[in-house]
Order: sequence, then C-alpha cells, then structure tokens
Amino acid sequence: MNDFFTFLVLSLFVVMSPGIDMALITKTTIGTGRKAGYQMALGITAGSLVHTFAAAFGLSAILMQSALAFEIVKYVGALYLIYLGVSAFITRKPGTNGQMKERQTDEQHHAFKQGLLSNVLNPKVAMFFLTFLPQFVEAGAGTTQQLIVMGAIYTILSVTWFLAYVSFINYLREWLMSPKVQSVMDRVTGVVLIGFGLKLALEKQG
Repeated sequence: MNDFFTFLVLSLFVVMSPGIDMALITKTTIGTGRKAGYQMALGITAGSLVHTFAAAFGLSAILMQSALAFEIVKYVGALYLIYLGVSAFITRKPGTNGQMKERQTDEQHHAFKQGLLSNVLNPKVAMFFLTFLPQFVEAGAGTTQQLIVMGAIYTILSVTWFLAYVSFINYLREWLMSPKVQSVMDRVTGVVLIGFGLKLALEKQG
C-alpha cells in the first residue's frame, strides 16, 4: 500500500468527524444505554465492512455507474434516516419498570440493525470507499487484497473510536438523562438525522 501512514491519519480524521454515525451513536447511548450504544457502533462498522467488500469486488462501481440503482439506494437510505429522525420527536410514555426494561431490551436488539442499515443504505459511503481506498493501492500487487486490508483497518479504527466515544458519553449519561436535556437532545438529533436524510435525497450522483 502506498503511503500507509497518510492512509491511517486521513482515516482517523474521517472516522472522528461528526456526521450521521456520531448522531445515531449519541442518541442511542443517551436514550437507551451503553450496551445499545455499543450495538449501534458495531452495526455501523459492520456496514463499513459491507462497503469494503463491495468496493473490492466491484459492486460499488456498478452502483456508481447505474443511475437507477444509485437513485433507488439513495432514496431508500434517505427515507430511513428521515424515519429515524422523526422517531426522535415521538414522546414516549414512562410506563412501569417492567415495561421500561422490556422497551430498553427491544431497543438494544434493534440498535445493531439500525446502525447497519443506516450505513449500508447510504450510497455516499459506497462512493467514499470507492474513491478513498484506491488512492493508496499499490499497482500490480493484488488490488482486491489491498482494498480488503485497508477496509479492515478502517473498520478497526472506526469501532475503536466509536466504542471509546460510547464509553465517554455513558459517563455523562446521568446528567444527559434529565428530562429537559433528554428532550433537547432528542430534538436536536432528530433535526440532524432528518437534515442528513434530506441532504442525501437531494444530492445528485457525482
């Protein structure tokens, strides 16, 4: 791989930059707890592996070349983000302790799937992997293998950062769980997710 150190540094900047992933992880950790935050983080990074193999074996290239496929995935992904955003505005009734525990367990089970789908259904992530990783490929030395290795390294960096971030947010959770702060955080996260969904829907194939 060409300039491996540069690849690591740029990957860290990309991983740590605020975006859809951070918004979802923050909302999930504060609203449901550390375990759900971890599940969300693992789901998102699993999505990165899906995009890695897609880029390595040419599936992302097909998506980028087919206007129809791109539009279908784009709008499905945008609608899913908007759905998650709107869900953040729905006020939930407290319920009994048993109901709250059952609801929390259910949300934990869904966190991985939400993270995975939000990543896989975002064609801009596919475009990122298709344009970013090949810049560091050494010509004539097993392109597919190099792409998979770089994707795996990117995924490891992502999951390490996300798990550390979840742990940090969890320490602040007691303060953040106050009804007033929780309400503000839910609405801010909802607006962010809806905004990302609309932005994704309005973007044209580059």
